[in-house]
Order: sequence, then C-alpha cells, then structure tokens
Amino acid sequence: MMSILVIISIIGLLMPEDPGLWVPDENFNPANVAWMITATIFVLMMTPGLSFFYGGMVGKKNVISTILQSFIAMGIISILWVVVGFSLAFGTDIGGFIGNPVTFFMFNNVGAKVDTFLCPTIPLALFALFQMKFAIITPSLITGSFAERVRFSAYMVFMILFCIFIYCPLAHWTWHPDGFLNKMGVVDFAGGLVVHASSGVAALAGAIFLGKRKHKVHRPANIPYVVLGAALLWLGWFGFNAGSSFAADSIAIKAFLNTNTASATAMMAWIFVDCLTGRKPSAMGAAIGAVVGLVAITPMAGYVSAGQSISIAFIITLVCHTAVHWKNKSNVDDALDVFPTHGIGGIFGALLTGVFVNGLLAGNIKGFLISILAVVIVFLYSFFMSLLLYWITNKMIPMRVSEENERIGLDMSQHNESYNFADFGERELIEYHEREESLDDPSDNSKNK
Repeated sequence: MMSILVIISIIGLLMPEDPGLWVPDENFNPANVAWMITATIFVLMMTPGLSFFYGGMVGKKNVISTILQSFIAMGIISILWVVVGFSLAFGTDIGGFIGNPVTFFMFNNVGAKVDTFLCPTIPLALFALFQMKFAIITPSLITGSFAERVRFSAYMVFMILFCIFIYCPLAHWTWHPDGFLNKMGVVDFAGGLVVHASSGVAALAGAIFLGKRKHKVHRPANIPYVVLGAALLWLGWFGFNAGSSFAADSIAIKAFLNTNTASATAMMAWIFVDCLTGRKPSAMGAAIGAVVGLVAITPMAGYVSAGQSISIAFIITLVCHTAVHWKNKSNVDDALDVFPTHGIGGIFGALLTGVFVNGLLAGNIKGFLISILAVVIVFLYSFFMSLLLYWITNKMIPMRVSEENERIGLDMSQHNESYNFADFGERELIEYHEREESLDDPSDNSKNK
C-alpha cells in the first residue's frame, strides 16, 4: 500500500494544473454553491457517525477496530476518488457501463468551471466532492457484516477493489446521463440502489464468505455510542438526500422533509413492533429503526409526499424487522444486520419507488417492471462480483483472522490498542505481548515453530 501511495505522489508531481481552472464561472448559482458545500460536509459527517453506530454494537474487544474500519475509508477512498474513481463513475461514457478513467484522472480538468452535462449550476469540483462522500460511506456500510473477524489489511484491499469494480460502475450506470440504467428510466434519487442495496448485498456475500464468528454471543460495548452514531447519521442524511437535488430549491426542501418524516416513522414503528413481539422498548431498537427509515426514503426522497413517506417508512420497517428476525434464525453471521437493514431497505425502497414515483400509482406498469429489473441487476452484480473480490483479496491476504486473534479481539490483534484494558486479565495481556515481542525478535526461533 505504501508503494502505491509513493507512485501516486510521483504522478501528482508530474501533473501541473491549468491556472484558468479555478477562475469563477459565470454560470455559478451562489445559493446552490453554498448549499452544496454544506450538504457535502453533512454527508462526510455520516461516516464518523457510522463508526460510532457500528462501534457501539460490537463487543468491547472490537470497538476500536470497528470504528477504524469506517474511519479509514475517509482516507483511502478520498485518494482513490481523486486518482481514478471520479473518472470511472462520471467520466466520458464507455458503452453505458463505465466512465473513461482518463477523463478526470488525478482530478484533471476538475475545478471551478461548471459542467453543463453533470452540474450546470455548481463547480465540477464541488460536484465531485459531494459524490466522493457517497463513495466513502458505501464500503464502510459493509463492515458491519464481517465485524469481529476480518483482517484489517485485507479489508483495505477489498475496499479499494469494491470501489473500483462495484461502486463506480453502479454510480455510472445509475447517475451518469449516459449510464444504461439511467437511460432505461431507473430512478434512484440519492442511492437506494447505488449505496444501500449494493453495500447490503456485498455484506451478505461477505458474511457467507468469511463464515461465522467463533464466539458469536456478546453484549454491545456501548449503547450510547449506537444512539450517538444514529443521531449523526440522521443529521448527515439531510445532506445525503436533500443535497441530491444539487440545488437550493423546492426539491431539496421536500427531500429534507421526507427524510426526517421517514426516519421518525421508522423509529417509532420499530419500537412498537418490538413491544408487540414481547420485547421492551430499547435505545438500540430506536437507533436501528431510525436508520432503516433513512435508508427506506433515500431512493425517492425528492419525489413523494410527506404522507407517502410515512407509509413507505412504515412498510419497509416491517419488512426489515422481519428480515432481522429471519436472519437471526439462519446460519449467516451478518454480525450487525447490514443486509436485513441496508440491503433489504435499499431493495424495497427501490421497488416502492417503482410504485410511488414512476410506476404503478402513475399508471405506468413499465416503470415498475424497470424498477424490478434494476433491483435484480444490482443484486446479482453486487453479490457475485463481491464474492469474486473477496476471493481475490483472500488470495492476496487471508481475510479472516486466526481463531486466537479473534479470541483476543481485533483491537489488540490488529492495532495493539484496547477500548478497555480491564477486559483482559493480567496474564492474558502478558502472554499476548510476549507473543508479539517474540515475533518481532529475529533471534527468537520460537516464531518458526
């Protein structure tokens, strides 16, 4: 990884910038620019929010590693997006399937000028930054499925491959004007398919590929972290959805309204369903429900009415709650229920978009069938391509940690840090550090045994 960064740095030195690239464009709309800067900041905040959301759910020996798996995406994907990711997603179209990697390589020609094709009222650089934040959070969502058992270095490799071979193509298919799903008439306002369905399906593939945890039962380390993370996600989602109008306009306001309404509905619905099934209302349930509502409304946030957003959130919450229940009875160890919440939520959100927006309620059966076809395409592509990428990554670096490292916890075994050293007995810590020191000591032959 270090050698790749060195190569990128050298290439960057050899690419001087056109001085005229940052001359203000007369087509700027100052209100749109100001709003999109704000929305971009909000979307970035979602990734630290996800870190806390997931980090609070795992056992105490895996809090730091789980938080870092999301946080590190802000570094890796930001660089990858500048180098080639934005080009693959939004570069000059190649056959409706992918962008030309040379179009915006190293953000060449990305500056203050507007692009009448992609962003007619805001700078292309701002459009690219907004889209970057979506690319950052998508692989982060996957981490909850294989929490507590994935090798950190292998995860970083997989994240890069996922962005290049799954996220960027899906973004191009759906959001580039020449993408084949876009031309079919697929509607995905803010990422129900591109972000949530793809990451949820990849999470399902990851849980299957890595297998079950050896020690599956644990208490969540910090439920206040989960609530804090959900609150940050809820707040950041206003940029995620309302920012997807790319303007300070009525569509942004409608998306803002529907986002809040759907999240509130789903939170209450999740709690009520818990009570009806014999559980007590819980902070964890409220947090999960709120996030499910955010996922549910994402693909249609700018198009439906506030009343419809309540119905949509309520329906999808019931579906996701049932999916979590079924998952718990299955042999798939999706540790933090990524597929039942994000995957199922994104899929059913896309299907209901074909009902409420461009399909059945408008008397357009074809629009609904197109939504079904899009879901099938995204599911199959994300699932089988993810399995292939997991297999490739595993050949490069074993993706699963050893049983001993899983017992110790990923915080210590992967990062030599601990959320709470009191969780380790004194003898356990001494033995662990002695093993680490023996591996670092070339004179110690025990490492060869």
